[in-house]
Amino acid sequence: MKHKQNSKTMNIAFLVYDQVEVLDLNGPLDVFVKANVIQPDSYCCFTVGKTKEPVYTEANTMAVIPTYDLQTCPKPDMIVIPGANPDHIMKYIQDKDFQGTVLKWIKNHYDAGTFVFTVCTGSMLLSGTGILAGHDITTHSMLLDALEQYNPEANVLRNVRYVDQEQLITTAGITAGIDAALYLIGKHLGQETVGTIVKIFEYQNNKTDVSN
Repeated sequence: MKHKQNSKTMNIAFLVYDQVEVLDLNGPLDVFVKANVIQPDSYCCFTVGKTKEPVYTEANTMAVIPTYDLQTCPKPDMIVIPGANPDHIMKYIQDKDFQGTVLKWIKNHYDAGTFVFTVCTGSMLLSGTGILAGHDITTHSMLLDALEQYNPEANVLRNVRYVDQEQLITTAGITAGIDAALYLIGKHLGQETVGTIVKIFEYQNNKTDVSN
């Protein structure tokens, strides 16, 4: 399946990997998809995995077949990194293969100017990549101490829903990914579009954030 876009369309790659948290992934994804329905050709959303083999979501409740693998993925303008259970996250950041493939792919694109948007514990996956260094960042409350420990060159913020550092946006717990996605829609397309999405979702969102 190929995605069509025009010169103004933003390519958004949603990373999928084994045991990914479903709402971390689908919450922001649905926000951007709805925005593209309201304002066509604004966003081209797709999933990307290490390979195109199916990956299982948390508790093996469903299998997701990535739209692209790392080699065939169109150049992303933004990469969304959903989280997973903290135990799985801690295993991934010590997995040499994951570091040398998935995390290297993210870092290469970040260095080339791609925006990175982490959801929940997804920010912890970036520990050791250098992406978080020198930034204000956050994550799920369960991993704030660990995020601070593994990223001494970053400033970990607590009691915020999301933190905007221009090229890097990190979020707190699961539903904060929806809030941050709505925030980004507001920056890109305006508050009227945000209001329409909130009505469609029937969503009562928390707007506490920190912006650069």
